[in-house]
Amino acid sequence: MTVPAGRINKLFGTEGGVMLSLYPAFPDDFTTDTPLMVTIDALEVPLWCEHFERRGQSGATATFADFDTERRAQELLGLEFRIEPEEEGEDDEFYLEDLIGFAVEAKETGTPEKFKGTVSDYYDSDVNPLFELEIGGRQVLVPAAEEFIAHIDFEARTMHLVLPEGLLTLE
Repeated sequence: MTVPAGRINKLFGTEGGVMLSLYPAFPDDFTTDTPLMVTIDALEVPLWCEHFERRGQSGATATFADFDTERRAQELLGLEFRIEPEEEGEDDEFYLEDLIGFAVEAKETGTPEKFKGTVSDYYDSDVNPLFELEIGGRQVLVPAAEEFIAHIDFEARTMHLVLPEGLLTLE
């Protein structure tokens, strides 16, 4: 899916250069590895920038591959171009140590009792990463395993664990 990012306004120079008006959706960190998409004769056409130079906040000059003459560049005038929006799914990454300080509700399988406390520490280990939980004034170590984490609510800063029977009551 593409979003409108600007318009090709007028010619710039004699080598097929054009002036662009950039919309607020145009990325600040644009690189020429990304094509600008235009519609020509009902077809989606990628425009690959050979040269791109910003002119202020909302302007730029550009030259495109295959549009290297003034006459060819004239075909692009007035066209709105689009870009692929930046990926936002990358924000979902978190680290288990980010859970320190979260309230925790733990339940052991086979028992109705729920234990409430907080995640007081995280011990990173390739072999056996552990959460240190403070439950009822005691420190309890439990494996920081994905299969034990039932739910994490980042906004409420809570985590629900479902642990093997007897794990929280070991002495």
